[in-house]
Amino acid sequence: MASDKQVTFVIVGGGIAGVTCAEQIASQFASDDVCLLTASPLVKTVTNFKQVSKTLEEFDVEEQPSSVLEEKYPNLKVIQSAVKLLRAKEHLLQAENGQTFHYKKLCICSGARPKLLTQDNPHVLGIRDTDSAQEFQKRLSKAKRIVVIGNGGIALELVYEVEGCEVIWAVKDRAIGNTFFDAGAAQFLIPSLEVDKKERSLPCKRARYTTDKTGAGQSGATGELGSALGPDWHEGIELRGTEQNSSGVHIEYECEVDKIYTQQEFLQSQLDTNKSELGLWPAYVQLTNGKIYGCDFVVSATGVVPNTDPFLSGNNFELAGDHGLRVDDHMRTSEQDVYAAGDVCTAGWEPSALWQQMRLWTQARQMGWYAARCMAADVLEEPIELDFCFELFSHITKFFNYKVVLLGKFNAQGLGQDHELLVRCTKGQEYVKVVLTGGRMVGAVLIGETDLEETFENLILNQMDLSRYGEELLNPNIDIEDYFD
Repeated sequence: MASDKQVTFVIVGGGIAGVTCAEQIASQFASDDVCLLTASPLVKTVTNFKQVSKTLEEFDVEEQPSSVLEEKYPNLKVIQSAVKLLRAKEHLLQAENGQTFHYKKLCICSGARPKLLTQDNPHVLGIRDTDSAQEFQKRLSKAKRIVVIGNGGIALELVYEVEGCEVIWAVKDRAIGNTFFDAGAAQFLIPSLEVDKKERSLPCKRARYTTDKTGAGQSGATGELGSALGPDWHEGIELRGTEQNSSGVHIEYECEVDKIYTQQEFLQSQLDTNKSELGLWPAYVQLTNGKIYGCDFVVSATGVVPNTDPFLSGNNFELAGDHGLRVDDHMRTSEQDVYAAGDVCTAGWEPSALWQQMRLWTQARQMGWYAARCMAADVLEEPIELDFCFELFSHITKFFNYKVVLLGKFNAQGLGQDHELLVRCTKGQEYVKVVLTGGRMVGAVLIGETDLEETFENLILNQMDLSRYGEELLNPNIDIEDYFD
C-alpha cells in the first residue's frame, strides 16, 4: 500500500511521550492533519491526572486501542507501523508498511529498549513492555529459582512481587535501589522483602495492563518494541513460581555478571567448583564475586538505551554521551523541524540547579507535552520559555508498597562534599531525608505517608535559609507545615 501523504505533524511512538504530544498538537491544531506512528497496536494514555503541587504530578497509565484516540481527535490518524527510514533534509519519513509522509514538523518519541546482558540467549529475558512482562509471567510459572540482574525501578518492583520462587538478586552497588535512594533508605526498605506476601497486599489504584484488545499483539514476535512498562506494571498479572512457599530473596552486592552458561556448557566447563552440589539447572550464572548460581532463567533489568536506530542513517543528528538524541531547550534536535521527547532524547540545555533528567514516566509526559507546545509556538511564530516543570526534579512512585517522593537533588547528585543530610526514620513507617547545601534545602526523599512533599517543595523552590533550624527541621513533634506556611 505504497502511498505518499502530506502531513503537518508526524509523531513517532505510542508511549506516554508520543501520545501526550499527539493529543496536545491535535487539540491545538484541529484543522491540521496529525499522524501518530506506533509499532504496537495499543497506545499508552494518561488518565486520572492530578497536579499534586507546583511540580509534583500523579497519573495512571492505561493501554488502549488506538481507535480511542482517533475518536477523541478527528484530525489524528494512528498508523500501526514501525519507521523504515527518515530523510530529515527532505522532511520525509517512510514507514515499514510502505507509506511515505512528507511532514512539516516531526517529533520522535520512540522511547528506549532494554540493555540486554547478552543478545539471543534463550535463558536471558529483558522486561520492558507488556509483551515481555507476560512472557516473564509465563516462564516464572514453571520456575523454582531466577537470577535478577539490575538495580533500577523494574528490578526493585520485580523482586518484591515475585512469589513461590527463589530470587537471587545481583546488584552492582552497595545498596539496593541506588538510582532512587541512598543506603539508609535501602535499609529501611529491606525488611519489606521478608514480610509474608499476604500481609502486604494493599489495593493498587493505577493502571491494569490488559492483553491486547485488538487481537493483534504481535510486537514480541516480530521484535518490534511496544512502549515501556510504567508504574504498577505487575498489577493484574500473577508473578508466581512453582514453589508453595517463597524461598525469599538473596542479594549479592557489588557484583555483576561474569558469564552465563547453558546446562551443557556448564557441565563441560573447566570451572573449579563442585558441580553436583549446585544441582541441575537450565542455566548457570557466574558473578564477578566468583559465586555461581544455577537457575531457571535470568532477568536482565540493567537499564535502557535510547531507541534511535531507524533515524540515524543518512541524517546528521547530534547524539549525547548516553546515545540519546540531543535536544535544546525547545526540544529541537540538530536536524531542522525534527523534535524529540521522552526516553529517546537527552536534555542538551544547561539544566536548572535542582533538575536532572531521569528516564521516568513523569518526564516522558512532561517532555511530550512541552515538545507539542514548542512545535506549536514555532508554527505560530510565537516565543516560548522553558516550562516550569524543568525547574525542579520531582517524582512520585511506589516501591515495596510505600509511597516514594523524590525532590530536587534527592541523592545529592553533583554536589560533591558540599552538602549535609538530615534523616528521620521510623522503622516500618516512614523515612525522611533532606539534602542541604549552604543551609538551603536542595533535595529530599520521602518514603511513606509523610505529607511533607508540598512544604519541602516550597522550601526547595524558594531557597529559604534554614540554618537556624538545624535538626529541628525534622523534629516529628513540630508541625513543619505550620512553621513555613
